[in-house]
Amino acid sequence: MIVKAPLLVIFVQLIDRIPLPPEPAKRQRGRPVMDPERLIVKALVIMIIRRLYSAYSLLAFLDQESELTHQLRQMLTEQGRFPSRRTWERRLAALPDSLPGLIGCLGRYLVSLLVPWGNQGGVAAVDSTPLRAKGGVWHQKDRATGLIPHSSIDTQAHWSKSGYHGWWYGWKLHLACAAAALWIPLAARLTAANVADKEVAPQLVAELPAVVRYILGDTLYNDPALRRQCEQGQRWLIATHKGPAPHPHPGASVRQFFHRLRSQAIEPFNGLFKNVFEWSGQVPVKGLQRTQLFVLGAVLLYQLILLYQIEAHKPLGKEIKPLLRAA
Repeated sequence: MIVKAPLLVIFVQLIDRIPLPPEPAKRQRGRPVMDPERLIVKALVIMIIRRLYSAYSLLAFLDQESELTHQLRQMLTEQGRFPSRRTWERRLAALPDSLPGLIGCLGRYLVSLLVPWGNQGGVAAVDSTPLRAKGGVWHQKDRATGLIPHSSIDTQAHWSKSGYHGWWYGWKLHLACAAAALWIPLAARLTAANVADKEVAPQLVAELPAVVRYILGDTLYNDPALRRQCEQGQRWLIATHKGPAPHPHPGASVRQFFHRLRSQAIEPFNGLFKNVFEWSGQVPVKGLQRTQLFVLGAVLLYQLILLYQIEAHKPLGKEIKPLLRAA
C-alpha cells in the first residue's frame, strides 16, 4: 500500500520492493563494496527525474535544506553512512554494467503481475531506435585522420543510417517490448550507432520472460544464429524478409500480421519513450558509459512508473510525462 508522500520519494521507495538479480557468489578483486546496489539505483532515479547529470549536481541538490531533500538523504544513507562524492562517482560509473540485468529482472516481474497475454504464449517485439549524441558530429573524413575539429564532439559515438531516420551520429537504444495492450519494456541495451541490431539481439532475448514464445523483428533480425538461439529456447523468431511484396514464402500472410503487431508495439513505444524524457534532439551527456547510465536508467524508471501505477490503481501507461514532471 503506497502512503501519501512526494512522488519522488515514492519512486525511490519502490526500489526497495523490486526484485534484483542475485549478487555474484564470488566477490571481485579490489575494494569491498560497502553500499548496496539498490542505494546507487535510488540515486540514479533521483538524478534522472531531477535532471542531475553528475555526482556533484546530485550532492548539491541534496544539500538544499528542505523536507524533500532531508527524506532523500535518509533514504540514501546505509547504516548511518552517507557515501562520499568519490564513492558516488565510482559506483555510478560501474552501474551501466548491471542495468541490463536490472531491466530484465523488473520486466519479468511486471509481466508476472500484469499477465499481459493471458494464458496464451507471450509476444515480444525487438527493435533499435536512434539517439543523437550531445554536441557536434564527427565527420568520417575527420575520423579517418584522427582530427577532432571541435571539443563538443563525442568521439565515442558513431554514424549509422536507417531508411526512416536517414544518417545520424550518436547511439542506438536496443529494446525488447511486450507486444500487448500495454507496452512493457522487457530488455534494453545501448551501443554506439554503428553496432548491428543482430549483434545485440541475443542479449535482449536472453532477458525475456519464459512465457514469451514469439519474437518479432524487422529484416535486420533475420539472422540464422539468432533463429537458432530462439529455437533452443522453444521460441519462434518472426522477422520480415527482404524484397518486394507479396513474398512467395510459406506463411507470408502470418508474418505480415505479426509485422503489423510489431509496428503497433515497439515503434510507438520508441517514440513515446523519447518524448517522455525529451531526448528526440540529443542525449544530455557525453561518452558511452554515461549515456548508458542515463538512458538505460530511464528505461528502468519507466518500468518503475508502471509498477507505481499498478499499486496506486492508476491507468497503466497513461500520463507518464506529467507524472515525471510532478515528481
